[in-house]
Amino acid sequence: MSYLLFIDESGNDRQESPYEVLAGICFEDRDLWNLVCQVQDAEHRYFGRRVTAGLLELKAKKLLKHKTYRLASEVNDLSEDERTALARRCLEQGEARRGIQGGGGATFRELAALAQAKIAYVSHILELCSSIRGAAFASIVAPHAPRPQADFLRKDYSYLFERFFYFLESQSGENIGLVIFDELERVQCHILLNQMSHYFRETLKGRTRSAKVIPEPFFVHSHLTTAIQIADLIAYIISWGVRFGPMNQPYRIELAPLAKQVMALRRKMEIQGDDGQNHLLWTFTVIDDLRPREERREEEMKQC
Repeated sequence: MSYLLFIDESGNDRQESPYEVLAGICFEDRDLWNLVCQVQDAEHRYFGRRVTAGLLELKAKKLLKHKTYRLASEVNDLSEDERTALARRCLEQGEARRGIQGGGGATFRELAALAQAKIAYVSHILELCSSIRGAAFASIVAPHAPRPQADFLRKDYSYLFERFFYFLESQSGENIGLVIFDELERVQCHILLNQMSHYFRETLKGRTRSAKVIPEPFFVHSHLTTAIQIADLIAYIISWGVRFGPMNQPYRIELAPLAKQVMALRRKMEIQGDDGQNHLLWTFTVIDDLRPREERREEEMKQC
């Protein structure tokens, strides 16, 4: 049996986002097609039509932006059927404005309906993930975390793979894990491939974890891959809405219901530490320093 971990990022430009997040959503191989079908059905339920088949990439930045919530709050008397009909009409008007059907514009109620449909759709997608036992993973990087100078696999990636490894070990049966990334620029893909190869072949922890996690990832187009779009939603919601432990950056209160759903997708594992004692390890971790231990010690020695 294999588990597929789909990974995407949010806030990696380190500009507006409160946190840089590397997030993943994991499913058993046998559940993936069922999930894809249910997501496509959800598009019909909330938008009245398929929207990812060439019309719209369901990116979190577009679905959950401030404007979406502002518009959604302007109208409160829509039934689900009316909301779906108006949302579809709004999308069709958008096509028309782009010259596909010849002209027209959306009404205020149509815009509000589409905004409500976007929020309800995201909530439903997270419910689907929970219903098929999807597991979310996240390395959450503090905004001013020092960064390494050397060219090797960064701590946020290695911590994510560590948690994926222990998750696989915690499942019954013989399991293997596959990693799927949103496609990067070709040069970035090669850099990541080389860093992962070094980590899984040249380090003790990496070699141990390669027994469960296939070291070479797959790269896919996000707009063609449903589960990558879900990983994008999770990464964005964590950056802007999830807060726990040392996370003290400002957040968007309107995202609280979705943040609660994302937190429910976390998993915890009991592992044996280097001290021989059992410890709890969550699939979400907050990182305040991306440098390896050796580089931190070297910096501390310089300051002494």
